[in-house]
Amino acid sequence: MDLELDGIEVAFDHTAVAAPRIRDLLPVYRDLLGGVHLGGGGDNRASGFRSLQLTYANGSKVELMEPLAGSTFFDSFFELTRGRGGVHHLNFHVSDLDAAVALMSARGYRLHGLNVADPRWREVFLHPKEAHGVLIQLAQPGPWGDEPRPTLEEVLEGRGRNGNGVSSP
Repeated sequence: MDLELDGIEVAFDHTAVAAPRIRDLLPVYRDLLGGVHLGGGGDNRASGFRSLQLTYANGSKVELMEPLAGSTFFDSFFELTRGRGGVHHLNFHVSDLDAAVALMSARGYRLHGLNVADPRWREVFLHPKEAHGVLIQLAQPGPWGDEPRPTLEEVLEGRGRNGNGVSSP
């Protein structure tokens, strides 16, 4: 079910969970709860993390994330969670990111991390102080084309999209 925010379509897409190692998340989110790798995933070298998504019978999704070697991307998050990780953010897809940013800014919400450089994934984050301690990601996905979707093993081996070639710990 899609909802609207002053004419902008908004749909919940996934919950992201971060840990020092994706391999530590798989026994719960894949093996116990039955998540199936969607195919795809890889490295965000600019930010310093690796991610992949699992889907469940009802279509819901969980994104699993880990830092790349030498990255400080999750440092403050891991400090808050005593190194264990946990729910990192909630993702909502919007039909018009520019309009969503303008609307939220006009209402006084603090936004950060606006990234519109890649037409396949435009995003902004609503600061956790604005959402009772929860980091909210708003994204406007675009067309991805026909590029092959790496397997779970390829992502963990560092051979996913933009992979750095270094295997996950």
